[in-house]
Amino acid sequence: MEKKYKIGIDLGGTGIKVGVVDREYNILGKHAVPTVVEKGAKGIIADMAGAVKHVLSELGIQEEECVGIGIGSPGMVDSTNGVVVFAGNLDWEHENIAKLLGEHFDLPIKLSNDANCATLGEAVAGAAKGLKNVVLITLGTGVGSGIVINGKIFEGGHAGATEAGHTLLVADGEQCTCGRKGCFEAYCSATALIRDTKRAAKLHPESVINKLVNGDLDKVNGKVPFDAALEGDEVAKEVLANYERYLGEGIVNLIDVFRPDSFLVSGGICNQKNVLLDPVNEFVKKNCFAGDRGFVPEVKVATLGNDAGMIGAAALND
Repeated sequence: MEKKYKIGIDLGGTGIKVGVVDREYNILGKHAVPTVVEKGAKGIIADMAGAVKHVLSELGIQEEECVGIGIGSPGMVDSTNGVVVFAGNLDWEHENIAKLLGEHFDLPIKLSNDANCATLGEAVAGAAKGLKNVVLITLGTGVGSGIVINGKIFEGGHAGATEAGHTLLVADGEQCTCGRKGCFEAYCSATALIRDTKRAAKLHPESVINKLVNGDLDKVNGKVPFDAALEGDEVAKEVLANYERYLGEGIVNLIDVFRPDSFLVSGGICNQKNVLLDPVNEFVKKNCFAGDRGFVPEVKVATLGNDAGMIGAAALND
């Protein structure tokens, strides 16, 4: 039987998304189920297997028609052995999820970090389609990252590689959740932008920021400083200028190391598109090593949204 399909699984702390794609990475069908952390690894993998069987059944596709299954997981991942070394939001340590899922299917099963899979997804079907060397960073609760070199995920020599969010940006700077101070994540996550916006609003009661949230700083989100700046608020403009400078510095560091064909950003903040990226791109062009004498990729917004990780996981079986 001809193997025409690939299965991708995006495992998250609250949900499991399963999709089946064709050779061109078009999504033929998908299904989602909750991640019930209390069930433990074996129970979660059983739910994952059920979701795979559900979508295959709906599509009328036999297991024998599939090339394999790929999984994108949060946390530190040992892709060689199919093991999640550590995932705090799942309360997992050294869980061999490839082996557990293999109890349900007679197919090759591959595993990578979720940010890696999102990057590969964009490389095969999204904003970097057709390009071989891609870096992506996700600007959310933290700063995640993935790197594709010569069309393949760069996993490093051991688990825990490509954590760009935990590279140093400011010595002895803001406290990071990893325990270190001054990480890229501590300055450029959405969480960091919200923190800095709240600080500025407290120092400047006259700021439009306070008006937009009716004085309740708990309502500040990543969109608020952009809205305030649009109204001409100087305080918000300064917050964004600092954020964009730090983001630019972190991106320059990565470009100077990898010099990719494409550099992508994703996350809710990226809905601001050119308002965010125009000043960042201007900074990057000026500050990359050798300036415009060499190739400097334009920083662009990823396009696949919530499907990126699922498509990229499917592509692990290329």
